[in-house]
Amino acid sequence: MQLPSIKQSFKVAYEYQLYFTTGLFNRENTLFTKLISDYKTFEPVKLFFVIDNGVENHHPGLVAQIEAYCKANANVMKFTNSIVVPGGEQVKNGNESIDAVLHGINTNKICRHSFVIAIGGGAVIDMVGYAAAIAHRGVKLIRIPTTVLSQNDSAVGVKNSVNAFKKKNFLGTFAPPFAIINDSSFLKTLEQRDWISGISEAIKVALIKDKSFFKYIAEHAVALKNRDMESMQYVIYKCAEMHMEHIAQGGDPFESGSSRPLDFGHWAAHKMEFMTNYELRHGEAVAKGIALDVTYTRLTGLISEEDLQHILDVMIAIGFDLSLPVKSSNEIESLLRGIEEFREHLGGELTITLIAGLGIKHDVHTIDVALMKQAIEKLNHQFALN
Repeated sequence: MQLPSIKQSFKVAYEYQLYFTTGLFNRENTLFTKLISDYKTFEPVKLFFVIDNGVENHHPGLVAQIEAYCKANANVMKFTNSIVVPGGEQVKNGNESIDAVLHGINTNKICRHSFVIAIGGGAVIDMVGYAAAIAHRGVKLIRIPTTVLSQNDSAVGVKNSVNAFKKKNFLGTFAPPFAIINDSSFLKTLEQRDWISGISEAIKVALIKDKSFFKYIAEHAVALKNRDMESMQYVIYKCAEMHMEHIAQGGDPFESGSSRPLDFGHWAAHKMEFMTNYELRHGEAVAKGIALDVTYTRLTGLISEEDLQHILDVMIAIGFDLSLPVKSSNEIESLLRGIEEFREHLGGELTITLIAGLGIKHDVHTIDVALMKQAIEKLNHQFALN
């Protein structure tokens, strides 16, 4: 007997919110308490904290402050434990930190009605999010990003990932967080290169979506370099808003298609991070990747020389080093292999996002390798002379 197939369809609505504050764990700040109490009021919610060691080093009293905050609000929340993990991209390589988070979830009896709280830069939040997503098929996650890049880009999305097989973000999940909280006080202790590097993601989204936003960045380039908090807060807010809007309204939140406009400049960035053993910050690599792709775009005739120089000048004014970490022919060939690796990561047809003008996205499905080599040489020659 031939049995008929059974087919059903369903939709799942996701909602998450990005909050802005200063001094999140100060006793008088009620944001965190309200967020937890709004979730569940009949018993204290168990919280397990995972903290970036760079954050702990710059804020040595943070763990004690968190414990005191939780104790003061014991009717709402219960501090179970905290662990400190290495910061930076290396935390996403290997299983040590993932296992530490999973062990903490297990030993502290964190269930699907408890929270893992990730406090740190984008790499730590990526790793913790991945661990939280695979524990119990997903425990709730609150992200507290502490760098410009994580506050305006990586922590406001729905992806979690770690590296494997020498490939960036090979293992990962789509799992929206319960909430994200941007605390501007964490930005004050950033090293200059970390302050600057996250701006590259704002430049990225401005170039593909919003000419007026790029104009704002250009007009405030020096202020941004000089750590003007008001300018930076606007850049973070606007970039995060556009990122979240793209996820919600772009029609492909879980990236089932081949086009990923928010990865403009990233095919080269991911490869350069690997080639430098992650000595390059992600944002630094993205800046170089954008510079390379707009140089290539100019060689194809999609943008004018004036627009190219304007983009490069803005990034230089902010403080980016746009020289590429490839000099020999072997290194250039290695970098170019990143194009195919990028296609493999997405699957399907190669789709590289370029621009056809400031604020105008333009997808292509082939790359002229000879022309891309010219772009590499042109960029390196220009900035080797500067």
